[in-house]
Amino acid sequence: MGRMFFSLFVLVLLMSSCHPDTYMPKPKGYFKIDFPEKSYRSYKGSCPFVFDYPVYTTISADTEPNAQPCWNNLNFSRFNGKIHLTYHQISSRTEGLKLMEYARELAFKHTVKANAIDQKVINYPDRKVYGICYYIEGNTASSVQFFLTDSTKNYFRGALYFYERPQYDSIAPVVNFIKKDIDVMINTFRWKQ
Repeated sequence: MGRMFFSLFVLVLLMSSCHPDTYMPKPKGYFKIDFPEKSYRSYKGSCPFVFDYPVYTTISADTEPNAQPCWNNLNFSRFNGKIHLTYHQISSRTEGLKLMEYARELAFKHTVKANAIDQKVINYPDRKVYGICYYIEGNTASSVQFFLTDSTKNYFRGALYFYERPQYDSIAPVVNFIKKDIDVMINTFRWKQ
């Protein structure tokens, strides 16, 4: 009886070891991202606007050759990204409409690579802040773009960029985190009188 049990055990062991090794690939993983606690401070520079921005960012003047006064970068160095901010003083309604159309064209240039482009209308008549925010999903150069205007003399635009090759699935958590900061920025934005 003991020999039969031993023989049966050896037979089961041999049969189970005869299966070919099956390789199961592991999905790509990304590093865990530790997000800072949300906290904001006010931007009150010499430009004709104010807004709240995250304390874990820095604002620096745009150093590109064609940069104009009040063109800045809101740097998210922890995430290797920035929001490029531009300002234009509008001299006519036609100029304002051209700038708004240009913002729309810049956002929709991403349609080739975008999975979706959602638009959110911005309308704060008590502060004379109007505009559109474009949320762009997919492997695009910019994930969020927006413009704000008082529709008479001021125009402000922002675009989020990362210093990385676009891989939406890996940067999606960071984009979602920064979207909340952009919403705070827009909700607190006002023109200086």
